[in-house]
Amino acid sequence: MLKNPVAESTTRNLIGQGTMIKGDIESGGDFRIDGHLIGTIKSTGKIVVGPSGAVEGEIYCKQADISGKVQAKLEADELTLLKSTAVFTGDLLTARISIETGARFSGKCQMRNAADTSDKLHEKGPKA
Repeated sequence: MLKNPVAESTTRNLIGQGTMIKGDIESGGDFRIDGHLIGTIKSTGKIVVGPSGAVEGEIYCKQADISGKVQAKLEADELTLLKSTAVFTGDLLTARISIETGARFSGKCQMRNAADTSDKLHEKGPKA
């Protein structure tokens, strides 16, 4: 059970191309970043960083789909997908990973059991 949860929802959130946000974001729904985020993003859903997107900071989510530039600590409970256009620098903790040909990865990757992930997001995840 989430501690002080942000209610899970089917809401899809977007940071559009040309938008820069400095700060922390917490969401109970999926999130797509096509702009630039400097800070921490926590979601109980999927986080997508589009080809024009960039994140500097920390990412905590259920699933991550990266096509843009990420310089961060990333923790995904389930799957992390680095698409061919992705440039990832940082530490990655995930249950499963898929790296397409052409993606660039520089950092440390630690795999964990899917069974171990159920409490991880809840510990670090969104708080009210």
